[in-house]
Parts: sequence; structure tokens; C-alpha cells
Amino acid sequence: MILGMSTASFTSLHVILSLIGIVAGLVMLFGMFAARKLERWTLLFLVTTMLTSLTGFLFPFDSAHLTPGFKVGVISVVLLIVAIVALYVRHLVGRWRWIYVVTAVMALYLNVFVLIVQCFEKIPALHALAPTQKEPPFAIAQLVALVLFVFFGVRAVKRFRPD
Repeated sequence: MILGMSTASFTSLHVILSLIGIVAGLVMLFGMFAARKLERWTLLFLVTTMLTSLTGFLFPFDSAHLTPGFKVGVISVVLLIVAIVALYVRHLVGRWRWIYVVTAVMALYLNVFVLIVQCFEKIPALHALAPTQKEPPFAIAQLVALVLFVFFGVRAVKRFRPD
């Protein structure tokens, strides 16, 4: 039981939050390309992505060995805090504009990174292609995601000039 829910129900909640965060983050990102804040989508992205990371910390784990998921969660929380400060405290003034874009895009990328990991673990056809996640199909999928997010991040930094 986690927060009064069965592990399966809690896992479903965690996955739903993650998927909502990814969709909202992609909408937010494409808004950045058009120099628009899309405040509601951005808030939805920030909240659901933060909740995804925080709920991830509630799953049982061996404290002697920090899992890659735990490490990604910590990095994501730090990135999201910086993005939130840049957006809501510093109001994107000066360097805080590009700091916001970079941290938000990196947090979105990490959510997609974990999605790819989970897809290769849970979807039988993908798992068969890369059962240990050390095989070329997994590496290629992660490399494509990374290259796309670097491209998107650079484009967003150049174009995002709201108000």
C-alpha cells in the first residue's frame, strides 16, 4: 500500500501523471516555438511533472543502492524548481528566460527518457528487441530522443520571447 492505494493503483496514478506531463510539456514546448507562454499548459506540465517525480520517490527501493529512476527524479525536481523560480519568481527577466526554457525542456526530456525506458521494459515487442536495454534499438531510441530534445531546446531558446 502506498498512500492508502494498492501498488497497482498507485503505479497507474504515477503513469497517468507522467503521460499528462509529457503531453502538456509538448504543448508548452510548441508554444515556446511561437513565443507564447501558454500559461495553463505550462502550469499543468510543471505540476504533473513535479508530481510524477515526487510520487516516484514513494515506490519501495533499497536505500543502499540508489536506482537510476531515483537519480533521474532528483535531477528532475531540481530542474523543475529552477524552472518554477525562473517563471514565477523571476518572471523570465533577462537570463531567467533562457534558464526557464532550458530547465523546462530538460525536465520534459527526462520524463520522455523514462517513458522510453518503461516502454522497453513493459511492451513485449520492444522488450524482445532490447531485453537488457544495452542493445542497439534501445540506444538508438534514446539517442533519437536526445537529439530531438537538443534541437527543440535550442529552437525554443531562440524563439521563446513572450510578451
